[in-house]
Amino acid sequence: MDRILLKISGEALGGKGGAPVDPSVANALAKQIAAVHQRGVEIGIVVGGGNILRGALFAKAGTTRPTADQMGMLATVINALTLSDALERLGVETRVLTAIEMNQVAEPFIMRRAMRHLEKGRIILLAGGTGNPFFTTDTAAALRAMEIGADVLVKATKVDGVYDKDPVHNSDAVRFEELGFDEVLERGLNVMDATAITLCKENAVPILVFNLFEEGNLARVLAGEKLGTWIR
Repeated sequence: MDRILLKISGEALGGKGGAPVDPSVANALAKQIAAVHQRGVEIGIVVGGGNILRGALFAKAGTTRPTADQMGMLATVINALTLSDALERLGVETRVLTAIEMNQVAEPFIMRRAMRHLEKGRIILLAGGTGNPFFTTDTAAALRAMEIGADVLVKATKVDGVYDKDPVHNSDAVRFEELGFDEVLERGLNVMDATAITLCKENAVPILVFNLFEEGNLARVLAGEKLGTWIR
């Protein structure tokens, strides 16, 4: 794989004590990402914002949905800046590009500019979702994967793949090694939202779901080890 789009949930950056952003977690993730980047893999990253704010919860409480979603989009920028800084301190050059213009802290997302950064060996962090309400960061990840020509959309989770039921609460849960896009939709498996799955299906972008939080897993899975679940 020469170029990947890595999707990380915002909750992944949270601390055990309830802190929305844990610098030590960001540092650990950055080390794994930097190690893969040093092997020549071009990397785009989409980070969610759920550790700071979930727009859907605010919408349920009465905030208008567009406003709630815009708040969530801004939260993703904080996470992208956190991870960008952790990578830069490891000597990796990065660029944060946002779907919502905020020129003092990041570049606006322009597809050709993003591609150029990748070609120059920079890791790009793509924040602000799609820039539109009613779309999740899963959908943003699928969209950006297509725009930058990623070979695969790598979905990082805290479990080692996709199961037929929640493995945390069901000891008899069975992990799938491979699934088809239609099977994911038909089974209603909670991998990514249906829009993201459909976008990947229609554009033939495979999805790899794996546990990023075991040290070295990102390098292993990109080297071809049978970790996680492929959807293709």
